[in-house]
Amino acid sequence: MPRRLTAGGAPPAKAGSALQRLLARLGLRRREDLLLHLPLRYEDATRITPIAEAAGVGSVQVEGEIVSCEVQFAPRRQLIARLADASGSLTLRFFSFYPSQQQVLAPGSRVRCLGEVRQGFLGVEMVHPRCRPVRDDTPLPQTLTPVYPTTAGLAQSALLKLIGRALAGPPLAEVLAPECRERLGLPTLWQALKTLHAPLPGDGLDALMARDHPAWCRVKLDELLAQQLSLRQAYLARREVGAPPLTGSGALAQALRARLPFALTGAQERAVAEILADLAQPHPMQRLLQGDVGSGKTLVAALAACQAIASGWQAAFMAPTEILAEQHYLKLKSWLEPLGVRLAWLTGSLKGRAKQAERGAARQADLVVGTHALIQDGVDFERLGLVIIDEQHRFGVQQRLALRQKGEMPHQLMMSATPIPRTLAMSYYADLDVSVLDELPPGRTPIRTRLVRDARREQVLDYVRRKVAEGRQVYWVCPLIEESESLQLQTALDTHAWLQAVLPGLAIGLVHGRLKAAEKQAVMAAFAAGETQVLVATTVIEVGVDVPNASLMVIEHAERFGLAQLHQLRGRVGRGSHASSCILLYAEPLSATAKARLKIIYTHSDGFEIARQDLRLRGPGEFVGSRQSGVPLLRYADLDKDADLVEIARQLAHDMLAEAPQQAALHLDRWLGGREELLKA
Repeated sequence: MPRRLTAGGAPPAKAGSALQRLLARLGLRRREDLLLHLPLRYEDATRITPIAEAAGVGSVQVEGEIVSCEVQFAPRRQLIARLADASGSLTLRFFSFYPSQQQVLAPGSRVRCLGEVRQGFLGVEMVHPRCRPVRDDTPLPQTLTPVYPTTAGLAQSALLKLIGRALAGPPLAEVLAPECRERLGLPTLWQALKTLHAPLPGDGLDALMARDHPAWCRVKLDELLAQQLSLRQAYLARREVGAPPLTGSGALAQALRARLPFALTGAQERAVAEILADLAQPHPMQRLLQGDVGSGKTLVAALAACQAIASGWQAAFMAPTEILAEQHYLKLKSWLEPLGVRLAWLTGSLKGRAKQAERGAARQADLVVGTHALIQDGVDFERLGLVIIDEQHRFGVQQRLALRQKGEMPHQLMMSATPIPRTLAMSYYADLDVSVLDELPPGRTPIRTRLVRDARREQVLDYVRRKVAEGRQVYWVCPLIEESESLQLQTALDTHAWLQAVLPGLAIGLVHGRLKAAEKQAVMAAFAAGETQVLVATTVIEVGVDVPNASLMVIEHAERFGLAQLHQLRGRVGRGSHASSCILLYAEPLSATAKARLKIIYTHSDGFEIARQDLRLRGPGEFVGSRQSGVPLLRYADLDKDADLVEIARQLAHDMLAEAPQQAALHLDRWLGGREELLKA
């Protein structure tokens, strides 16, 4: 059993003590957790800067005598002290303080204060510096002082004491072989941790904070190795579970291919071959099919369903929205029903007898298409052999598991139109097999993207009139349904009314998430049939909507959308033979992040490059969202900057599990403390 953490070497505190609760907030429950809790930055308290020279040079340490100290109440309650040395004086200002701080800053006391000196209303000042009492003969520290991530109520001094005692214990066992460390030019983990927690005299601030410092590289590699080991174990564990081999003759798939007016792309052929090979195995497929907008994922999924059906099993196809699910249902029905495939359609909006009828049909159908209604109680399958989940990142792990549990360990194909950068796929999706559609079908027209200031919307209206006169159709997308006082965005409701006023004679539809399902379907059907010329919409049309005659996309307040959304929305046009455009209307002033996003979407049309740039902007944790499946998020490694370490960690994990499983178990316990989960969904 690992020893519980206590401050100052005292006996272990009672379970649930205040200190333990504070440490638990940071995930610090064992000695190993403390040792892997690394500094955010370092403070240089090794020298004193005269007050007269301290302004404008960043974080510095000054020393002097407290001349005065009082609590003031205007304009708000604050503690104000005056510190002086031989060169001058400055103000110490605290908006949040304790009585103990007032005692340290009593007039006549000698203190050292570390912080940034800047110009304030009353001259130069330090706001919330770190202060400690000293005597004239108090020596200066010889090394940099680490500053750790903490939580309210847990002082840096307590963390320093706890981590210092953890470092005084025996060295952590090394998991990398000496020849491996030598080849990579890395220290042992113990050497790296001692360097980062307790810098030696002469270790410079810039060197310690550099990303390529050997100590940091070692820590990042170990973190990535733990993640890769966890994911690889999950992958191998699934291959021990039985699943029905789907080894149909392929006649149904060939019949579908014969009906298509086009040939599959090379990427589609490759993905189909990978999926069919997986389906023939006696363990469950867990494959992610990713491809850019319009790359033909639905057809690949249809051919996979054909294999399941031809093998005597059912397939289920789940999509996150009714609009998208219905689009899939209609397309799959047009392809497969003439071949004798029985399809069923199930959504949450079906009521009463219609719902009961469809639930009954689901038991008999070969292919059931629907929304999350597929996972509700009362929906049962006779022989579910394949689960297909579109836009898989929109479903939580419990929802994906619930659908799989409708059968006896069915195969699973997940699809995503949000391309995942390679290093991210290797790191967060290493437990999955991945197929990539990196070609667009012939005939897709390039989309011209334009950035237009909100003040020039009259020119946009003229362009809309011209496109409609040519017989084309237009999407006009807004980010909100109702007015938000905080964001002041144009709403779909107001935009619809405005466009009806400024574009008289045009048929203008409106679709948003709060419409009833039947109303949404009627609006979309009218637009697909060409009866509506302009469709005002929220992001319910982000994925799946396919109207080849629509050649213009206008996006209101484009600066408020994420890159993935902008790329998905842009992909709603350019689906026919007509020249297509996407106009991004934006309001000024723009934040730096908004400028960066708009520049990326304007410059790039390749979804994989956009995803790579998005990863750099947002970071991996936000990019993947809540995968909710036990994938350990990274604290120290950066998937964009440390791509070379991801490759190394991936190979090390493979070798370690095969050749040194005990070392792998030790490493996983050290980094994850038994908290990792096998990735089940």
